[in-house]
Amino acid sequence: MDYLYSMIRKTILLCSLLILLIGNETIKAQNKAEQEKMQWFADAKLGIFIHWGIYSVNGISESWSFFNNYINYKDYMDQLKGFSAGNYNPQLWVDLIKESGARYAVLTSRHHDGVSLWNTKQQGAISIPRNGAVRKDVMTPFISALKRSGLKTGIYYSLPDWSHNDYDVFTGAIKRFNVKDDPQRFERFINYYQGQLKELSKQYKPDLLWFDGDWEHSAEEWRAAETRRRLQSYNPKIIINSRLKEYGDYATPEQGVPVQKPSSPYWELCYTMNDSWGYQPFDRNYKTPYMLINTLVDCISMGGNLLLDIGPKADGTIPEEQVTILKEMGRWTKKHAEAVYGTLAGIAQKHFAGKTALSLDRKTLYLYLNNSQNGLALLKGILTPVNRITMVGSNERLSYKKEDNNYWISVPQDLLDPQMTVIKVQFQKPLVLDGEAGHFSDDYLMSRREPANQIIKRLSEDVASGNNPLSNKGLDVNKPLTNKEVNNREVLDWVNKHAETIGSAKKGLSEGHYAGLSALSPDKRTIYLFVEGKSNAPIALKGINNNIARIRIVGEGTLLSYRLFDKLYWSDKPGIVYIDLPPERMDKNVTIVSVLLDGPVSEYQGEVKAVESNL
Repeated sequence: MDYLYSMIRKTILLCSLLILLIGNETIKAQNKAEQEKMQWFADAKLGIFIHWGIYSVNGISESWSFFNNYINYKDYMDQLKGFSAGNYNPQLWVDLIKESGARYAVLTSRHHDGVSLWNTKQQGAISIPRNGAVRKDVMTPFISALKRSGLKTGIYYSLPDWSHNDYDVFTGAIKRFNVKDDPQRFERFINYYQGQLKELSKQYKPDLLWFDGDWEHSAEEWRAAETRRRLQSYNPKIIINSRLKEYGDYATPEQGVPVQKPSSPYWELCYTMNDSWGYQPFDRNYKTPYMLINTLVDCISMGGNLLLDIGPKADGTIPEEQVTILKEMGRWTKKHAEAVYGTLAGIAQKHFAGKTALSLDRKTLYLYLNNSQNGLALLKGILTPVNRITMVGSNERLSYKKEDNNYWISVPQDLLDPQMTVIKVQFQKPLVLDGEAGHFSDDYLMSRREPANQIIKRLSEDVASGNNPLSNKGLDVNKPLTNKEVNNREVLDWVNKHAETIGSAKKGLSEGHYAGLSALSPDKRTIYLFVEGKSNAPIALKGINNNIARIRIVGEGTLLSYRLFDKLYWSDKPGIVYIDLPPERMDKNVTIVSVLLDGPVSEYQGEVKAVESNL
């Protein structure tokens, strides 16, 4: 009997181990399949979003304008009569998208207003071919041109249809019915939208489906799990965004550049060039090409994508401002392609005071220089030997000096890109970092031989990290230092000019708020931003909850203008501040900019998500 029990126990143990092994192998296979499916998306980095619909006729907000009662429903839908697409050339659209450097495009097949761009056959549907002035399918020729180009095909689809009689929500103030009271009616709507998804899947074979509006119902009510299964039956490799409740493949932060890397392994920031998704002729608040390239680099450095929006006019032409931006994006991405596509998130800012990305094998590190870096770039805490350092786009070799685990890189001013410069650091093996990346020994302040710009950079790094060697010297604007503390005359002059900061500043902002060095005043009401060299580009400060009282240049008092983007009135996200710096007022080594706040600094650390209200 004991022998029998022993055999049974062994058999059970063996079966358990076998089940565990099979389970582990199944999980590995699923993870591998998921990674293979998502690889093109992870490598793409830049996509173009296209919001095109009848709202472009009057140049008003897509769908939300009648939902929020800014215009009555009849007048909104009367725009169907003006949607002519008279100058629509889908091939020109695709050529421009490809020129921008984008690897995929996402077109709005139907927004919340219920107007479909294609010839849908579903009962109760409103479509451009049947109801619009153009009387033809405007979606098919674009998708066909997109597929011929080799770009990946994305289709935006709104889950809600505020025009459909079987959908419960009509406007923000009016509901047609309660789903619990009339489940059969809502079931007809479910069949309607599932039918449209089947049409889109069968006819266009998209690589990606971009859902929106899922906040109006639960996953169960949307039949989200079933929807995912159906879409996968049409295309097993379909990629779905996060707005199918929890049944998507990647996160979609909206209209707010993340401060920190989103928690999802795959993510994409959807973002407008001005403040509008669709064409609005009186919205002139366009971001500059530099600002949008800066945003693209933000996404790249955190391992994500940028889905940059355009809004064509009702006649099918793309606004001139948007064309200009796309062409300049294309110039920059073409020149710096290896530092854009197929990259991984970069390293911590304590190792480099700026944005970075890594190659897939981690043997190459890309450094993105927002400013001219006063002729120097500094890498700290690098344990892997460097092979060579070059300028991306020209392959020009750069000289560098190793000092312990730090590398000082010389950056010739004549090689700088007008928008953003990229340096390529190649290693012998995959990069390994020293987690400490400590501060410098204090004796550099008394050096006679070290260049002034290098000493100033050391001191700036130390002040920003909270290791200020001059904090106990009694330095302030009315009590300058002498050469007893700083031996180099140029450095001494710089220190005394910036005494307000160097005398008492504390450790700066958390990572992600500023692509450079920063420090805080003792009361934390003033942020000090260190700007290296001279540049025409504005500097960006993001994720600060406070209101700004004043911005000025330390040591000489010039007040600076700034612009706030992405602080939309319905959102609690703090937005991004771009500060203009006149080059003629900048210090040749490092300029310090003082940002006075309305209280102690409050850093936004939340995760940027979809906008679910547009009052």
